[in-house]
Amino acid sequence: METSAQRLPVVVEEVAETSGADDVPEPPGALRPLTAVQEVARAPASGHRLVGRAAFDATDEQWSDWRWQMSHRLRSLQDFQRILELSGEEIDGLTIACNKFVVGVTPYWASLMERDNAECPIRRQVVPSVKELYCSPTDMEDPCGEDHDMKTPGLVHRYPDRVLFLSSDKCASYCRYCTRSRLVGNGELGSVLQRLELAAAYVEGQPQVRDVLISGGDPLLLSETVLARIIRRFRSIPHIEMVRLGSRVPSYLPQRITPRLVRTLRSNGAFYLSVHFSHPREVTPEVERALATIADGGVVLGSQTVLLRGINDDAETLKRLWQRLLANRVRPYYLYQCDPVMGTSHFRTSVAAGVEIMRRVRGFTSGYAVPTYVIDAPGGGGKTPVNSDYIVEHGADKVTMRNWAGNLYAYPEI
Repeated sequence: METSAQRLPVVVEEVAETSGADDVPEPPGALRPLTAVQEVARAPASGHRLVGRAAFDATDEQWSDWRWQMSHRLRSLQDFQRILELSGEEIDGLTIACNKFVVGVTPYWASLMERDNAECPIRRQVVPSVKELYCSPTDMEDPCGEDHDMKTPGLVHRYPDRVLFLSSDKCASYCRYCTRSRLVGNGELGSVLQRLELAAAYVEGQPQVRDVLISGGDPLLLSETVLARIIRRFRSIPHIEMVRLGSRVPSYLPQRITPRLVRTLRSNGAFYLSVHFSHPREVTPEVERALATIADGGVVLGSQTVLLRGINDDAETLKRLWQRLLANRVRPYYLYQCDPVMGTSHFRTSVAAGVEIMRRVRGFTSGYAVPTYVIDAPGGGGKTPVNSDYIVEHGADKVTMRNWAGNLYAYPEI
């Protein structure tokens, strides 16, 4: 199929690193290149060919350096053609759809893709498709209503006792189903330090706020110096009890997780990190070492997953993912119904499918490995749990319920 690949420009993101005296590259710590045995162990059972690290001309030192990974991200049609057998939908997506939303994929993440399979769950999350050009009548630019609740530039206050601070609009790699695609990668958020004082001043005037979530973009792409300033500033507010951070860096760029970074997070009191994983193949030996570095450093880990059609929308895949995370000291926290972002209808399942998946997972694995299935209610309604109908009948004298195996039981009502 002929495309306009040679006629249309590809939108790329400029790498914006925060410089400073404290930003001297640190030795990669626990991260080491994989052995040949480990490379084979990560191969998918499908028999498709992985891209693998050998596709990239990098020394061990370069591969383990997160800055090298960031500066060598795949961004253009030509970059992906060099390592993948692209489908027509992907060629058109890299030619046209990426003009809607920035493209960037770390070599590490690209090495996990199946070279000859456009349905690869690792590949589909980051390689644009022409399907992104279709917008359903129910799609929304800002499905979570964050712009409506933005009190200062980058500070969202929706729930009574907590706020969200968008520290950056840059990511290590860009999820094609990103709920903040209107903001991420376009460089319009502005300097984080210029926005920080406005945000902190607002929070100081809201004594009911006890919890600050730092997100983005990805805050772990900021320097340790800047991260420490953000955390310390919010921590200095007397009524703030909890500071936490959301990041996909541990899965997209495990090389960034160093002891120094973890010390920065942990040095200002108890710290909570929510990480994002979608598929069990993401939990590689590099990722396991990164998670161990975080957990050993005293940071509490939770995870969130987005339910994605054709990627993880079956109970067995999600159960394996959550079990592997739990084995690495990461508590599965939320399973999100995919937000109705513009151009993402091809990723979304029905809510009924999500309910059935959760019913099939609960009872067949540890409760610690079962997150809460939620819909972030469109228009700014916030996270709303969605559960199976375990209560069959609620009478005056008893509650009749159906358990995980489908059997009926009665509990006496007072």
